[in-house]
Amino acid sequence: MASGSATEYVTHHLEHLSVGEGFWTLHIDTLIVSWILGFIFFGLFYAVARRASVDAPSGLQTAVEACIEFIDNQVSESFHGPKDFVAPLALTIFVWVFFWNLMDLIPVDLFPELLKLVGIEYVRILPSADMNATFGLSLTVLALIIIYGIKGKGGKGFTKELFCHPFGSHPALWLANLMLNIVEMIAKPVSLGMRLFGNLYAAEIIFILIALLPIWAQWVPGVAWAIFHILVIPLQAFIFMVLTVVYLSLAYEEH
Repeated sequence: MASGSATEYVTHHLEHLSVGEGFWTLHIDTLIVSWILGFIFFGLFYAVARRASVDAPSGLQTAVEACIEFIDNQVSESFHGPKDFVAPLALTIFVWVFFWNLMDLIPVDLFPELLKLVGIEYVRILPSADMNATFGLSLTVLALIIIYGIKGKGGKGFTKELFCHPFGSHPALWLANLMLNIVEMIAKPVSLGMRLFGNLYAAEIIFILIALLPIWAQWVPGVAWAIFHILVIPLQAFIFMVLTVVYLSLAYEEH
């Protein structure tokens, strides 16, 4: 394939189905896929809960129960406050991000070619490789960090920690403390969003580059990368979930 054609192919596969311009651009494909995966997650767990059996659990029930128990143990080890909200939040983040990442195993040309038949030119079905999705999720975590900081320490304690930690409570140090805490607070969602986006974006690029090869030459690198990527998919979801719980724990506890 000529370099110009290869460049066009890669560029085409990195374009979103979007509306709007500039800051107000909405990536419709990311929103639709995220909603669909969210409903699949909800429907799957709801169906398992409705049909749960103590005497003869199905394989799917066993897998769901193992996932819930695993997440609950992780939250119990990392978060020492009330976990009535944090545990379901951690479960939602893990499973939803896992489903996001799982979309990367679908052949890169499948949905674009199918949607061309109905006149849709651009589409990407991997929400994790869209910075808007990963940062949107991490900004929600930032809001929860602030909420749990106030919940755990009270408004007065939260404000005091902003101005008096880590250098001390002398008024001359208030500005330095505040600036450092703001940078630390912003760095948490930025690192969450960038880590997930960077890993899945790189994986998507590699799958696209493999698709540039002739059909007969795609199978060996494609299968090898897919097998390796199967390990990355749950790992990235786990990291995002664990760091979220750790950040909420740090915000909730007094220092």
